[in-house]
Amino acid sequence: MKRVKYTTITTILALCFTGAVTAAPIFWTDWLGTDQDPSSGFEGQGMITTSTSMVNVTYINANGVAFYQSSGGTDFYQNARLGRNDSISPYTSSNVDNSPDGTDIVALLFAGSQMLDFSETIANPVFAFVSLNGNGYSFLNQDFNILSVGGENGNACGYWGCGGVTKNIVDLGGGNFRYELNSSNVGGFEPHGVIQFTGAFNTLTWNSTSNEFWNGFTVGVQGTADEVFPDDPTEIPEPASLLLFGLGLAALVTRRQRTF
Repeated sequence: MKRVKYTTITTILALCFTGAVTAAPIFWTDWLGTDQDPSSGFEGQGMITTSTSMVNVTYINANGVAFYQSSGGTDFYQNARLGRNDSISPYTSSNVDNSPDGTDIVALLFAGSQMLDFSETIANPVFAFVSLNGNGYSFLNQDFNILSVGGENGNACGYWGCGGVTKNIVDLGGGNFRYELNSSNVGGFEPHGVIQFTGAFNTLTWNSTSNEFWNGFTVGVQGTADEVFPDDPTEIPEPASLLLFGLGLAALVTRRQRTF
């Protein structure tokens, strides 16, 4: 009887936290068409289709890009040129279920500022990077977490190989910080992986820190802000509330078993 009681309580508590540590499906950008900037710069248009919404994505780079792949072409999200397997992909983790869809990619060449603009506020965007060899990205006042890297934690190498990345935080003063993603060349020279920003965003801006032919990216989201952060907080109990609820259920089960 004691063993049954313990198992029941443990199961209840586990159910209270189910979903808190599971990965989330990511809605990746479907890049469309060709360069929309008639000058030497680049403007790309894309679409993110979530469970309830269609979000337009605009990417602007005044310096231009190395190339833009919006339909067909090489699948640079393969694992070390051996095909796809999301269970060991450099682009999946405990936070991300699925690697980028299709072959769509924006390939960078020049150092300088660039921006992603979303037609609707989105939540917890993820940024997949390919071949960040000898380059880096810096984000002003936009913190991020490194979720996965090829060749680490059981992940396969990326299309061009393996390589590590580091995160560096620079205090600029006045309450401003620069969050840097840098190639570390540990374990190889070809970093592939994913970083994530937490919160709600209408835009993402960053600097590519050096000229390098080439490194590429695409962007995905966990959902729109309305989908992930509902207006009514009572729809999603906070962890503390879940714990109290679970303990209450456990106490009721224990009391009932003692009664019998």
